[in-house]
Amino acid sequence: MPLDPRTPVIVGVAQVTDRVDDPTVARTPLELMIDAGRSAAIDATAPGSEASVDVVAVVGGIWSYRDPGRQVADALGASAATTLLTGLSGTSPQRLLAHLSTRIADGELDAALMVGGEVFRSRRRARRLEVIVRRDVDEALPPAERFEGGLDMATDHEESRGLIEPGVFYPIAESAIRHARGETVEQHRQRVGALWARFNEVACANPHAATRTPMDGEAISTPSGENRMVAAPYTRAMMANNNVDQASAVLVTSAARAEALGISRDRWIFPHVATRADDPGSPSVRMHLHRSPGIRVSGADALSAAGLHLDEVDHLDLYACFPSSVQVCATELGLDADAETRPLTTNGGLTFAGGPHSNSVGQSLATLVGRLREAPGTGLLYANGGYLGKHAFGIYGTEPPVNAFCSLEGADEVAHEPTRTPDPDFAGTAIVDGYTVRHDRHGRPTEALVAALTADGPDGSRVWGGTDDRATLDALLAADLVGQPCDLDPAGLVSI
Repeated sequence: MPLDPRTPVIVGVAQVTDRVDDPTVARTPLELMIDAGRSAAIDATAPGSEASVDVVAVVGGIWSYRDPGRQVADALGASAATTLLTGLSGTSPQRLLAHLSTRIADGELDAALMVGGEVFRSRRRARRLEVIVRRDVDEALPPAERFEGGLDMATDHEESRGLIEPGVFYPIAESAIRHARGETVEQHRQRVGALWARFNEVACANPHAATRTPMDGEAISTPSGENRMVAAPYTRAMMANNNVDQASAVLVTSAARAEALGISRDRWIFPHVATRADDPGSPSVRMHLHRSPGIRVSGADALSAAGLHLDEVDHLDLYACFPSSVQVCATELGLDADAETRPLTTNGGLTFAGGPHSNSVGQSLATLVGRLREAPGTGLLYANGGYLGKHAFGIYGTEPPVNAFCSLEGADEVAHEPTRTPDPDFAGTAIVDGYTVRHDRHGRPTEALVAALTADGPDGSRVWGGTDDRATLDALLAADLVGQPCDLDPAGLVSI
């Protein structure tokens, strides 16, 4: 059967990683993205083709560029290209590529370049050394056209009670996973340490990884001088790591453009399916901390549309900001993460490979394309944003999709899932639903954040509180106290 000339195909990818010690000579995010864009065309064996793309689309970052796509396009000789800029989310690269692929399939575009990057590593060094780094922001540019907005995360009330960052939420979800599995603190530590050791093993073989030091499960899960406890049950070796100077690029074209450029078919990787679905942004509204209807719906939709069973997928890349993200995704896909023999990551995940904030999946996608070229077949990529609230899947393959590329939205199905009604004014006795104990830089426990339900079962509201009482912190660390009663006062102080 002849290939539709409008079929979208990834023809080039690139990753750029700098490890410069002197921050005054370090490259800027823009310079890394320009390098990656040019390198993606070289990877496609079509150097110079970056100048003829119709769109330069940028994954949003923690920088102040007004229209980075315009600056990248001009530097690459693609001044006629239009530009796009996403909001901040771990799902942005996958959703953006789906958008570009759809426009190619619809005949609106012939070629697009997606780039993203950050320079957290050199900027942190600059702050520590109190030196000034170069800036290349064009303040005269008008703001870029936006593709999707910002993240819907915690409410003002949740933030006031301490839900202020992913490094707090994901360990709380981990405690809910532990309780749902009926594990002791020690059993859970050993199991999750072994799971994360497999991610470390992949990262050790990844030349772009931030951390390539081999670590077994014991070293990962046991607090030590170099691996302090951060937010129980997570040590530093279980936390997301954005301390990189890194960028990536993906060059996607129509099949007709790829043929016109003379790009060999062994470089082509086909997007088959893209899906997306969001859970409520506020964790208070969700029925369970350790489950995700959004993942279940979008994951099932992706496999169904691709005509695949999960066992038939050759390569997996599950978003690995923290171990709980991987486990929740695996559960909703019907995958036993602990028994699975296929690697669950292509590059090592956010702890060991590191990642440039919202563009982490951009790096994963570039790695997945390389993996598919080396070992032909199919690959499934999962992207997550916020507090396990935004979800996107992509299925890719070395052969064209059986049906035309499609992008699916699962919002309607998720909207029918049961939710909880928040009760920010609650005070009284509740049931512990999940928790974490935060530690200082010396590994000493300092405070707990506790999620609780005002009643056992589907009718309870999820409420939040905390404590810095040392005896309570020690008790929370020593045993699984999820499911136990607690008292919450009007100010959010928890007694267990």
